[in-house]
Amino acid sequence: MRIWDIPPERLCRQHLLGEHRELHALWSIITNNKKGYVHHPETMRWRGKLKALYLRHEVMVEEMKKRGYKHSTPLDPALATGNAIQDEFVNSYEEQVRILNEKGCECRV
Repeated sequence: MRIWDIPPERLCRQHLLGEHRELHALWSIITNNKKGYVHHPETMRWRGKLKALYLRHEVMVEEMKKRGYKHSTPLDPALATGNAIQDEFVNSYEEQVRILNEKGCECRV
C-alpha cells in the first residue's frame, strides 16, 4: 500500500490509478476501524489526517478527469477530519522520486 507525495499530474496512468484504489482502501481501513493493515506504515501516517487524505483524493480526481477517466467513488467529506496537511513520510520525497525512476514507468519525476 502506498500513497505517493508526488503531484498526481506527474504520475503515470498505472501509479495514478493504483494510488486511487489504495487511497480508497486506506480510507475504508481508517474510517471503518478495520483491523487489516491497521499497523501498516501508510495507515499509521494518515491516522488523524483524514482531511489531508481527502484533499489528496480530490487532487487525484481532478487529474483523473483531465485524463478522461470517469470517477464515481467520492469520499464522504463529513469524515474528513483532523489535520489538513500531511507532514509525515514513509519515504522522503526524494526517495519516492528515486523509487519511481527505478520502476522505468512513464512517471515524470
